[in-house]
Amino acid sequence: MGTRVTIQDIADELGISRNTVSKAINNTGILADATRDKVLKKAMEMGYKQFSYVTAANAGSSVLSIPSPKGNNEIALFLTNFVGGNHFATVMLDKFQKELGGLGYTLTMHRVLAEEQDNLKLPASFSPERTAGIICIEMFHYEYDKMLCALGLPTLFVDAPVTCTKEPLEADILCMDNQTGICQFVEEIARRGKTHIGFVGEYMHCQSFFERYMAYRNAMYMTNLPCPDEYCIIKNKEGIRNPASEDYQEYLTESFKKLSRMPEVLICANDFVALDVLQVLKKSGYTVPDDVWLCGFDDSPESKIVTPPLTSIHIHSQIMGFSAVNLLMSRINEPSLNYRTMHTETDLIYRESTGD
Repeated sequence: MGTRVTIQDIADELGISRNTVSKAINNTGILADATRDKVLKKAMEMGYKQFSYVTAANAGSSVLSIPSPKGNNEIALFLTNFVGGNHFATVMLDKFQKELGGLGYTLTMHRVLAEEQDNLKLPASFSPERTAGIICIEMFHYEYDKMLCALGLPTLFVDAPVTCTKEPLEADILCMDNQTGICQFVEEIARRGKTHIGFVGEYMHCQSFFERYMAYRNAMYMTNLPCPDEYCIIKNKEGIRNPASEDYQEYLTESFKKLSRMPEVLICANDFVALDVLQVLKKSGYTVPDDVWLCGFDDSPESKIVTPPLTSIHIHSQIMGFSAVNLLMSRINEPSLNYRTMHTETDLIYRESTGD
């Protein structure tokens, strides 16, 4: 066997199909828990690229070799909305909590309300004295995040507010790779002869959206394709703090009406933006993929069952869970480390919304 372990190598070792191994590693499709655990354990043992930094372990036990807690053992999870089953963070948090438990830590959840963010107020349920570290899932209020960092506790943000024009947060940041898949996509569809390509998504909503937008613009530049501003639909309905899907679709409808011509391809900041775009295109008389090609991001469950199924960029949620534990635990054990931003691997998946 070569030095680079492949999905096929793992399948051969276990005597199962390559497709089954891919489902287990990428957390796609339906598999029995025992099968998924068996595949993941074998992948770790063989040193598959996603698990190359973890030690082999028995199924059901922690796979990270990090010292157990000394003193406080609570990890506080901060979020503004409960994570649903269709969100990439659901699987990530499952893995994160499982690894924490194996290391002797407990996870406490604290939902931060809008008024608490505005007033820079900590949730009543949160106790800094009992807390060893903080993990924030999609906390995009910059001033509130700065306040959390000022508590002096090891802090990790999974995605973060856009800080390119602001003072960086004194914390570690974990994101998915927001650039490679988009650059690959633009290069491929340019090869297929598509030259009028747009981007849809509120680019200042969060760091990931910003990186995806910049990846689109960089890819257009590198492939010598025009990138007119009218093809960049990057705002939202004005005057509403948290626009609902109906509000966003109204904004999209008005934005599409202003175009001198509809782009041949629309790259969306995530799958849920793509689903709103798909609805608006249908109401406006456009068909996907006959009139417009559509690409999302996240590879959500909805992306596979919508008609047509969406081309999207898959996030490896389990590896994000492992990475989150590594970042936070290493910060707890060595607070003087320089702050780090990590991006985990993503994969571009073609489906019918781009004629595949």
